[in-house]
Amino acid sequence: MYIEILIVAALVFFAAEYSGVLNVGRFVEDYHDILWKLKEKDYDFLLAAKYGVDVNINEKFNTRIKYAFIALAFSLFFLFANFSYIMIIVAVGVAVFVYKLPYLDLKSYRRRHLNDIDSQLPYYLKNLEILIQHYTVPIALGKSIETAPAIFKEGLQKLVDTINAGDSTVEPYMQFARDYPVRDSMRMMRLLYRLSLGKQENKQEQLMTFSKTISNLQQKSRENKYKTRLEKMESKTMTMLVATGIGVMILMVVAILMTFSI
Repeated sequence: MYIEILIVAALVFFAAEYSGVLNVGRFVEDYHDILWKLKEKDYDFLLAAKYGVDVNINEKFNTRIKYAFIALAFSLFFLFANFSYIMIIVAVGVAVFVYKLPYLDLKSYRRRHLNDIDSQLPYYLKNLEILIQHYTVPIALGKSIETAPAIFKEGLQKLVDTINAGDSTVEPYMQFARDYPVRDSMRMMRLLYRLSLGKQENKQEQLMTFSKTISNLQQKSRENKYKTRLEKMESKTMTMLVATGIGVMILMVVAILMTFSI
């Protein structure tokens, strides 16, 4: 019975989509501003980290919404024979799962490449330190955009534009940290802001403190990288030992059984 309902639902859905009576893509575009509020705060950053800065964020997000609505429609059709409030909750749960699945995949990608992603900001700030020795922090930020990691360029341009527009508070720096939530980003951007407030006569001393802090963060990143590699090697070694042990046990059992059968 359920198979027949699902087949009929699929035929009705595709017929409605093809004829234009039902257009999920157009619905997503029409209510884009409302649906956009469902987007996770770090979604843009995670997309750029995995697919590069040229990724079409709108297209990726709209696809998530579209598939979630399709999953909701099919779930309701499938559960129509046993329709109840509980079944509606189940259908909504399926839609939420379909919507969240790409985001969970991005989070998984970040966990697998955590050190490579998180290490980019400390190394960028270390290179920025050289420019700050000759220029003020806002000017150094502007000159660093061209050679900055691609993932940071848009955010740096936004940061520089906001500062040049007259915002001398810590907020532009904090907004950058929120847009690029790598490890210790808040702390590093606060350090950069404090450095921008320093007087010229104390600049060298402040630069030494800034440089030392960034170097410590780089060292922490390297230690985490080596630790992750070691854990992976230990995991692979343990898996190999377990597999070998199981294989030996199977061979022993087979040998015993063959001995008794003789």
